[in-house]
Amino acid sequence: MSARALSFGMVAEAYERYRPGYPVELLDLVMTYAGRPVRTALEIGAGTGKATRLFTRREVMVTATEPDGAMLAELRKHVPSRVQTVQAAFEDLRPGETYDLVYAAAALHWTKAEGRWSRMAALVEPGGVFASFGAPIQPADPAVAEAVRAVRAPFLESDEVPSPDGTPPGQAMQWPGTELQRSEWFTDVRQVVIERRLTMSADDYVGHLSTISAYLELPTSEQEQVFDRITQVLPETVDLAADIVVHLARRRPER
Repeated sequence: MSARALSFGMVAEAYERYRPGYPVELLDLVMTYAGRPVRTALEIGAGTGKATRLFTRREVMVTATEPDGAMLAELRKHVPSRVQTVQAAFEDLRPGETYDLVYAAAALHWTKAEGRWSRMAALVEPGGVFASFGAPIQPADPAVAEAVRAVRAPFLESDEVPSPDGTPPGQAMQWPGTELQRSEWFTDVRQVVIERRLTMSADDYVGHLSTISAYLELPTSEQEQVFDRITQVLPETVDLAADIVVHLARRRPER
């Protein structure tokens, strides 16, 4: 995996503190789409278990995989003991057991494109579900967003991860739905947006930024400078646009 993909372990506790969790609406959406009991699930790139905790609410037996040992250690502090944990990257998982649900929360873009969907299909029970979801968080006020962009610019052109397949931001179907639609292994591809707004203090929003990989790649001195400059242009509380973009697909039963 890239160094950027493995940069989160150094801030595992901050990641747990500042990254928001996921609403029960997401769980309901995935379960309704499944249309049948979901008893087992495999999570790819589980981080500190933000999504893991959501899916264990329905007594789903979750196997949480995560390549970074520090992140996995933090996850174990916060999830039920019945969650099985495996330190491994997606590419290191070996076919064998299949699951009713395989999902990735803000992690799929770190996986390698080559063989992604055949490898994924080998983990999903025929007729089972694959789900990917994430929530890019930005100031809801355009003026605040522009102020942050302006002071960040000398250090980072963007703090977002670009679409892995080059899908432009304005296209109706976004990645990974674009790849899923082309895959021979999956069908019934859907994209759903769960609208969400959050409010954080300025300090907490900067804390959140400190867990973003683009900032983690900067030298420590530059991180300090950019966070100081961002803090200076933020209001005391920051309203955030944090819509959750969900992609769902069903494993073809005949393959």
